[in-house]
Amino acid sequence: MAVDPQETKVPVVLTIAGSDSGSGAGIQADLKTFAAHGVHGTSAITAVTAQNTLGVTAVQEVDLDVIAAQIDAVVEDMHPVAVKTGMLSSPEIVRLVAAKANEYGWQTLVVDPVMVASSGARLLRDEAVETYRTELLPLAAVTTPNLLEATELTGIEIASSGDVREAAKAISVLGVKYVVVKGGHMEVAGESRDLLYDGSDFVEFGLPWIDTTSTHGTGCTFAAAVTAQLALGRPLEEAVPLAQQYVAGGIRSAPDLGRGHGPMDHFWKTLDPRSSGAR
Repeated sequence: MAVDPQETKVPVVLTIAGSDSGSGAGIQADLKTFAAHGVHGTSAITAVTAQNTLGVTAVQEVDLDVIAAQIDAVVEDMHPVAVKTGMLSSPEIVRLVAAKANEYGWQTLVVDPVMVASSGARLLRDEAVETYRTELLPLAAVTTPNLLEATELTGIEIASSGDVREAAKAISVLGVKYVVVKGGHMEVAGESRDLLYDGSDFVEFGLPWIDTTSTHGTGCTFAAAVTAQLALGRPLEEAVPLAQQYVAGGIRSAPDLGRGHGPMDHFWKTLDPRSSGAR
């Protein structure tokens, strides 16, 4: 699955997510990731959070009409070729995004079902999980849950690679085309393994496990990197390992900020879509 980046000289992508005042996750992480990949990032902010590496201290959801206006303003003028969702904290926000996906016919919609922050703070209301299952995921080309999110979406307790596969199958049944279960919460034979499921076949992508606390925003960043790679015209089978490698490099180069789960370095490598290499 890929899009045609020739629709615009620099591909435009849209993230619909929450703001992180610590700039490690959410809108800020997405926009930095897009910039590092050489695509033009636009945004629709769904919530403002007060947070740092230690935790989330406050959340204020944005009014639905303002979220809708942000989406409309970007789509009607700048025509994003790929769209990513992040923190959609309420059933009403999830439902709104699903309605916009239907209205604009988004073909490359990457749904990152953000539920819990690295610090453990809850970012999704319990009653919104079912709305995700029934209204948004069936419209997604790709969804990128981590192990905890996969458990919430399916009810399957994940303790092994076999459990990950069963959860991926259960999510696929909801109607999403491709499921990528992020494995960063479980070490397997010294590796972090992400699993791609296309409804019939599984592909695992593994990289050496990195023992670190600089993991704030890695899930958002991975999904944003996948979105950027798709916008650049790469098929998902290439986008996933490239995104995995990008996140791993950012973790290794992390600036060691804060006293909790620190941010990664989103600019350890930058790409120019008009050339073949990094700079």
